Amino acid sequence: MGCFFARPPSRPASRPRVGVVTLVVVGLFEASVSLADALPPFAELLRLSASLSPRLLEGEANLEAAQGLARQARALPNPTVSYQSENFAGSNDFARISPVQNTLSLSETVEIGGKRGARIAAETASVEAAKAGYDQLRADFARDLASAYAACEVAGWRVQLLQEELARATEDQRAARLLVEAGRESDLRSIQAQAAVSNTQADLESARADLSEALINVSTLAGVPESYSDVRPVLLRAADSLTLPSQDLPTLVPSLRTAEADREAAARRVDVERKRSVPDITLSVGARRLAGLDANALVAGVSVQLPVFDRNRGAIAAQLSELHAAEARLTAARLELQRGWRAAFAQARAADLRLKASNESESAAREAYRLARIGYDAGRTPLIELLATRRALSESQLRSVDARFARVRAQITVSHLVGRIPFEATP
Repeated sequence: MGCFFARPPSRPASRPRVGVVTLVVVGLFEASVSLADALPPFAELLRLSASLSPRLLEGEANLEAAQGLARQARALPNPTVSYQSENFAGSNDFARISPVQNTLSLSETVEIGGKRGARIAAETASVEAAKAGYDQLRADFARDLASAYAACEVAGWRVQLLQEELARATEDQRAARLLVEAGRESDLRSIQAQAAVSNTQADLESARADLSEALINVSTLAGVPESYSDVRPVLLRAADSLTLPSQDLPTLVPSLRTAEADREAAARRVDVERKRSVPDITLSVGARRLAGLDANALVAGVSVQLPVFDRNRGAIAAQLSELHAAEARLTAARLELQRGWRAAFAQARAADLRLKASNESESAAREAYRLARIGYDAGRTPLIELLATRRALSESQLRSVDARFARVRAQITVSHLVGRIPFEATP
């Protein structure tokens, strides 16, 4: 952003503003280079993250694992084939009395008491819980990615503002030097202007480091191997036009769906453990070959496990405790939703007021600096006042960025609570 001011009386008419022109040229060059590696729009980055982010890939794998267990729950117990040979090594007298007998049998365990149905219902409920958890994971990831994306924009905008501040400080320093050379200012003013330039340069380098860190963070979160090098403030520029949904408390939100699904799955697992205490029946049928008589015979049997020592009471009690914990988490999720919803709207309203006030303050500070610069060039305004108004302008611009960031974060929070992807309509 460039401004043209009246020249100081002692300045030759033909002398160009080398410092400002150089900074503008360098800024344009940096912008043209960075656009190639700039952070893509948020919606595009979110789509890209679906196949790259370790968090999303882990959540998808957990969902597939639950689906695999649900398929396994429908499987019947495998039959058992057994072969038995009797009397094949007896003494001569025993062999004459009891000839060799070979038996081939097939055994199958029959689950009774509704075990299989309860197991299927429990694993089906676990799949629903996994789906709800995956939806919650994606909502959490979208919130975190949007926050990291907005933080990148804040860092990038700070760099841009400090570059503009450096250009203004350099121009003020040049003007102060000319006035010192003309004998209209003391050497102290030139030193003060130089100190302001040095401080701004230090702040700019720090802001650039913050931008690099923010870009690395968002790249790591998205699962992108190479870090981006620049960002364009799309979300922050749209902060003024962001709207919030109705203030009515939502009911079908990811956090509640997840807690309700976990509670249902825990209840189904209690039913499984209760039915597990019912003993199963094992049926067997086979054929026996009587070698001495050259004859065949059928054999059959039934076996039942006696629940004398293990009645699965410990597992039932443990699963009941898991159910109580799931019910407590559901209650906590409802309370947290109510608290978060009220807090989010309060923060959003405060951010709106703060953004309006910061915009007005920035406009006033910009006009004050313009007038102070005109007065300084005309010799009517002291340098100390010019430096103060420029510092006030820089601070008001940074406050405006912070206000936009607060407004964007409020939108992210509300979108997360209702299970929406933040900034779906933002390019």
